[in-house]
Amino acid sequence: MPRFFGRKAMFATTAAVVLVLASTTLPSTAFAAAKRKAKHCGTLSQPLSRCRGRGIKKAPVAAERLVAATRRGQPNVQAPAALVIDDSGAQVFAHNPDAERPIASISKLAAVLVAVDKGIELEGLSTINKVDAEVGKGGAKSRLLEGLTLSNRDLLHAALMGSDNRAIPALGRAVKLTPTQLVAAMNAKAKQLGLKNTRFLEPTGLSSGNVSTPREVIVMLKQVIAHPVLGPITRRTEYDAHPVGKPPIRYINTDHQASRSNVQLLGGKTGYNDFARYCLVVATKIDGRGYYMAFLGDEGKMTRFGDVARVADWIVSHKPKTVIAAGTAPAAPTPATPAVASAPAMSPEVKPPFAPIIVGPSEGPTTPATSSGKQSSSSLTRNPIGVAAAPAPPPPSASTATP
Repeated sequence: MPRFFGRKAMFATTAAVVLVLASTTLPSTAFAAAKRKAKHCGTLSQPLSRCRGRGIKKAPVAAERLVAATRRGQPNVQAPAALVIDDSGAQVFAHNPDAERPIASISKLAAVLVAVDKGIELEGLSTINKVDAEVGKGGAKSRLLEGLTLSNRDLLHAALMGSDNRAIPALGRAVKLTPTQLVAAMNAKAKQLGLKNTRFLEPTGLSSGNVSTPREVIVMLKQVIAHPVLGPITRRTEYDAHPVGKPPIRYINTDHQASRSNVQLLGGKTGYNDFARYCLVVATKIDGRGYYMAFLGDEGKMTRFGDVARVADWIVSHKPKTVIAAGTAPAAPTPATPAVASAPAMSPEVKPPFAPIIVGPSEGPTTPATSSGKQSSSSLTRNPIGVAAAPAPPPPSASTATP
C-alpha cells in the first residue's frame, strides 16, 4: 500500500512538471506560429478566407462608453494616431500624426485615384466575376453579386461610399489591370504623391500590410476631393447604383455619421479591419473654415465619429474673439484709480491659424461623463460627442475588413 501511494505521488509530480513546462513554452510557440500565419493574411497570395480555422480569429471590439469632451484643455481624442489641420495646412491638433498604422479600406482612395488616372470610361460596363469575389473574400458582405453588370461610375460610388471590396478589382479590370498590377500602381501613386510611409500589399484594405499615417491619408483624401469625378462622389450621402436588368442598389455613405449641426462634411473615407481597428479621414467645414481630420486605430465604430465631434466643439469653443487693431493698445490701469481711456480701435473679426497643439498619449478622460453603462446605438448616433471605447484589447492576430 505505501508503495502504491508513492508511485501515485511520483506520477502526480511528473504531470505537474509537464504542465508547468507546457504553460511556459507552448503559448509563446503558439503565439509565434499564429503571428507568422497572420503576417500574410489578407494579401493576394493568402486571402482571409484561407486564414479561418487556423487559430486566427476575429479580435473582439471593445464596448463603447461615454467620455469627457475635453482633457487637459484639449479635445479628448481617443484615436492612438490622429491629426487635424486647417485649410491653410496649419496644425490644430496632433497625436502621433506620423505613426505608421494599418488603414484598412482607406486604401481604396489610392485604388480609385489609379483608376481615374488610367482614364476609366465612366459609362463603360463591368461584370462582377469570381476573381472579384476572391479578392474581396473575408471582408464585409458584398452587395455586388457575381454576374451583376454595372457602369464603372456605379462601381466608383460602390467603392467610395459603400466601401465594397469587389468594386475595387472590377475597377482595376476596367483599366486593364490585374489585382497585382493594381497594387503596384497604387504604390507608384503613393510614391508620386511623396508618401514615404504609405504601402499597399493588396488593393481593398483587407491586409494588415496596407499602412499609412494620419498625415499621409489626408494627402490622399485631398487628391480625391480635388478630382472632378471623385470629389462629388465623396460629398454624396446616398446614391442608387443601377445593375443591368436588376433592381437598384442604394448606397449610404459610410462616413455620414461624421456630419452634425456644427460640422459640414465635405468628403471622407472610413476603414476597419481587425488590425487597423476603426479608422476615418474626413474633410469638413466648421464655423465657416475648412479642416481635414484623420483618426486611425479607434476602438469602437462610433468612437471615430465622436473624435470628430469633440474636435469640432473644441474648435468652436476656442474661436478667436475680436482683437485689437495693430498699432493701438488700451491704456494701462493704475492700481489706485483706473485711468479712463477711450475705447481702442477694433478691427473686423480675425481668425488666425491655430498654433500647433501636441498632446501626449490619451489615457482617457480626467473626469468621465456619467454613463448608465450600456447605451443604445440610436443614442450614440444622435450624440456621438461622448462616445469612446473601452481600453483596447490585446493586439489581434487576424483581419476582417468592414467599412
